[in-house]
Amino acid sequence: MIIVDSCGWLEWFSDGVLARKYQKYLENKNELLVPTIVLYEVYKILKREVGEEKALLAFGHMKISEVIHFDENLALRAADISLLHNLAMTDAIVYAASLENNCRLITSDGDLKSLPQVTFISKT
Repeated sequence: MIIVDSCGWLEWFSDGVLARKYQKYLENKNELLVPTIVLYEVYKILKREVGEEKALLAFGHMKISEVIHFDENLALRAADISLLHNLAMTDAIVYAASLENNCRLITSDGDLKSLPQVTFISKT
């Protein structure tokens, strides 16, 4: 199982320069876990950038995979991780979700680059 960070989904949905690099991680919906915070970020950004219809289509596509809900256990773990690694709230939640589910996190977010269980996809 893997989690693809919001940046990866956005690259893929917008056919960005990293879309091909993320495609191999996004092809098998049965291997993907999607934290609710990722659903939030992707929907919000796509709605702002390309409109509600495309944002809703993307949201529906992402929900085919298993969704990880933000509960009190994940909240506590994310807060601890945020303090330990000096991460922003969203980054800490997504990373905590990957640790809670013992899976890799695929991202292009430099703040997560050097953490265990992270596969970093460089923007260059």
